[in-house]
Amino acid sequence: MRTIYKALSVALGWCLLVAGGVSAQNLDSDEDNYQTITTYGVTTNTNSGILGGFSFRQAKLLPTQLFGMKQYRYLSVELVNVKHPKEFQSNNGITGSRYIDGKQNYLFVLRPQYGREVKLFERGPDEGVAVSGIIAAGPSLGIIKPYYVQIQEGNQTRTVPYSSLATIGATPVGSGGLFQGIGQSKLTVGLHLKTALSFELSTFRTNTTGIEIGFLTELFPQKIIIMPGNDPTNPDEGNRSFFTSGYVTLYFGSKK
Repeated sequence: MRTIYKALSVALGWCLLVAGGVSAQNLDSDEDNYQTITTYGVTTNTNSGILGGFSFRQAKLLPTQLFGMKQYRYLSVELVNVKHPKEFQSNNGITGSRYIDGKQNYLFVLRPQYGREVKLFERGPDEGVAVSGIIAAGPSLGIIKPYYVQIQEGNQTRTVPYSSLATIGATPVGSGGLFQGIGQSKLTVGLHLKTALSFELSTFRTNTTGIEIGFLTELFPQKIIIMPGNDPTNPDEGNRSFFTSGYVTLYFGSKK
């Protein structure tokens, strides 16, 4: 998590430095008046690993301006894997296979988002950086899927939910498949809000690449057990219903 925080700080500092260097020359330039910007991206955040998930977003130019700045209707959908801060890979000493010791459930979250994107700094016709401010909110559709592991039984292995190991009296020898137990998943619905800065870096006028850097808060109606606590009388220790995270999304797409 500390590494991701450092990456967020470095990326934000670099983008602000570049934006500051080009904003003065771009303020009076004729920005291309594209109506729709559609992009796809990969994201990482402080509640995930290096690859946190995937996103799709679309910004459509609105006819009215906000304090003299262009504003867009912002639509986005992202799918992310939310991890517990104590998740660490363990190795089986015999097979060398890896699994996450103590993990009981995956938490996948689908986040439809609606909001506004306001163009703070324009870019030049063929070069420069455009900086936008974003605020968006929407429902959080949480999928709580059991985490499966492999256990050894004689000369054979089988996969079982990690939560059943205490009853079976077995030790994991490896991780199960990502989609195993999908039929036993539970659904929960929450809400989220995000604020962000988007730095658009374009090589060709009809194509766009950039970085979106922001912070997100998310609330579910109950604590979600990803990894049970060590105290048997308080199994939800360390698990939360309210999440906060910083994130970075690298996106690419087209304008028309």
